[in-house]
Amino acid sequence: MSGTAILFISFFILLFLNVPIFASIGLSVMAYIFASGGITWNMVGTTMFTACDSFPLMAIPLFILAGALMESGGLSKRLVGFADSLVGHLPGGLAIVTVLSCMFFGAISGSAAATVATIGVIMVPSMIERGYGKGFSYALIASAGCLGVIIPPSITMVTYGVATNASIPTLFMGGFGPGIIVGGCLIVYSVAYSIQHGYKGNGQKPSLRHIAQEFVHAIGALMVPIIILGGIYGGFFTPTEAAVIAVFYGLIVGLFFYRELTIQKTIDALVSSAITTSTIMLIVGAATVLARVLTLEQVPLAISNFITGMTDNKYVVLLIINLVLLVVGCVMDSTPAILILAPILYPIAASYGVDIIHFGLIMTLNVCIGFMTPPVGLNLFVACSIGDIKFSTLVKNIWPFLIAMLVALVLTTYVEPIAMFIPRLFGYGS
Repeated sequence: MSGTAILFISFFILLFLNVPIFASIGLSVMAYIFASGGITWNMVGTTMFTACDSFPLMAIPLFILAGALMESGGLSKRLVGFADSLVGHLPGGLAIVTVLSCMFFGAISGSAAATVATIGVIMVPSMIERGYGKGFSYALIASAGCLGVIIPPSITMVTYGVATNASIPTLFMGGFGPGIIVGGCLIVYSVAYSIQHGYKGNGQKPSLRHIAQEFVHAIGALMVPIIILGGIYGGFFTPTEAAVIAVFYGLIVGLFFYRELTIQKTIDALVSSAITTSTIMLIVGAATVLARVLTLEQVPLAISNFITGMTDNKYVVLLIINLVLLVVGCVMDSTPAILILAPILYPIAASYGVDIIHFGLIMTLNVCIGFMTPPVGLNLFVACSIGDIKFSTLVKNIWPFLIAMLVALVLTTYVEPIAMFIPRLFGYGS
């Protein structure tokens, strides 16, 4: 049996046995080395170190820490209050508020799991208290949490930028269009479902005075994306430097503006961020080694020849790539999926004229859908952990939202201006 066959067989067996992804990759690479000797142990260590020794990659732990600080500092409550003042009176108002709050918080955290946990703790109990079904409420937050990595800044987009050398600021620009489309699709389904089941608004008449009051309360939180993204696009700092600014801003607002960030909460945020970061960096190192092995074994070339041999139609190729990514998203986390597959699949798409930014946003949406698909959908497990609902019940209720996400994916894939309008408005590609 060839070393490549042993690599793939051992990798998928380990995944099936629920071995952590970084260990699955590492052990399968070890099996490959013992079987074929294709690479040396020294190359493994050097590759892992080089993969993590990246200035753009430093943005990931910093954005994770910034999101944790802002989560503990009371920003999420203000965002929910502001969203409720805008649309809470409409039929299905709390469902719309949930989606909008996830969009607002996504512009702060860059993490899907953090968005589900933070907004879910606030919104789901309120929705159930107002008569919304438990299954619908938890499925909605698990789906809307995906906006945490679609609306910039996004940890997934940073990972893609590192893997393909794509411009991270341009990816952030492009993320707004797909983010709005995803949010719109979720809102349309939620409103239709709410009208069908009689889920009404909060009973309060909309008031400009109330909206203004909530806006003032939320101004500290709403300024986060303006400062971060405005600074990046204005050329004042890089995405990594913007992440540093976000950390200090989260500290200042939480400690002195909202005064909800205590010393203990700060310590907890540091600890949780360190744990999450260490896991991600292990995955980054292991996935980069696996990508190196695949390149040496000419797997990318074989995949490219297989796909291009099936058709020469750009749209069919994009459909095949989407199907591959959707299947991978069911069994693999976003970070290894991006690091392993982006260098393989992007050159295929590029040969058909697909822009590197457009393709990055297509990949981002695909791995986002993976967050809400069993058996390893992270958002599903986070949603179950914040409330009293069985995993099987949540999965039964997730499918309509999954269809809404797939509609957004199809639109983003085949209607290029959705992803590329804002980047080109700012001069990209000119």
